Amino acid sequence: MRKSERSLFDSGKELFKTVFYALLIAGLIRTLLFQPFWIPSGSMKPNLLIGDYIFVNKFVYGYSRYSCPFSICPFEGRIFYSEPKRGDVVVFRHPANGKDYVKRLIGLPGDVISLKDGRLWINENKIETHRVSEFVEKKEKQGPLKSIPRCSNAPVALGARCEKRQLLEKIASEIEIRVLDIADEEYGDNTTSFTVPKGHFFFLGDNRDNSLDSRFGRVAGGVGFVRAENLIGRADGILFSSAGRMLISFWSWRKDRFFKAVH
Repeated sequence: MRKSERSLFDSGKELFKTVFYALLIAGLIRTLLFQPFWIPSGSMKPNLLIGDYIFVNKFVYGYSRYSCPFSICPFEGRIFYSEPKRGDVVVFRHPANGKDYVKRLIGLPGDVISLKDGRLWINENKIETHRVSEFVEKKEKQGPLKSIPRCSNAPVALGARCEKRQLLEKIASEIEIRVLDIADEEYGDNTTSFTVPKGHFFFLGDNRDNSLDSRFGRVAGGVGFVRAENLIGRADGILFSSAGRMLISFWSWRKDRFFKAVH
């Protein structure tokens, strides 16, 4: 075997070894306290991509029941081992269809949430944002759903550079997240004020112009407010990621997204 062939063989061997261990870890943690979840859509770009294989910490939102006779308990009889926090990336069951969704927790019980001209307001305070470099990807069919991304620099041909406006959004004093803003005057850019009920949460996708979330009622395909008992867990890390239509498409694995934390 020539040196170049051996080098290629060794690289392939190391890649397969890495994926084997990733799958082994996924199998082990599923049987314990974690659940794997494959990202099927682009609603959480730029922080989660279509084809990311994440693990969800189910224990962090574990709970016990208790009696609350005075009707002042914010989570209606649910004691969290670790209470959900603003900024958590959470996997939850859709209140209507029971499917698993992943979104960013923005509103806690009692919070007043609204969007004005595409900018987030929490409890009548406009959230500080500043623009950073564009999020760039190729305009092509993505994942098993063959979704084609929208672009801020439209019109864009298939296979060409697709850019999206990217902002840093400071949703709490110690929490700053990246969000995408594809275009102005989108349907979800201006909303009424939502007061989050007791025992519920308000979620948004980080890809603000491409997310059916708590801004939209269930009749319109959104999730509305999500009850505490629908929370499955917090998305803590990315095991590996595939840019192809199937997880086993090893030639499309994104090597830079193995064992990454979710922010």
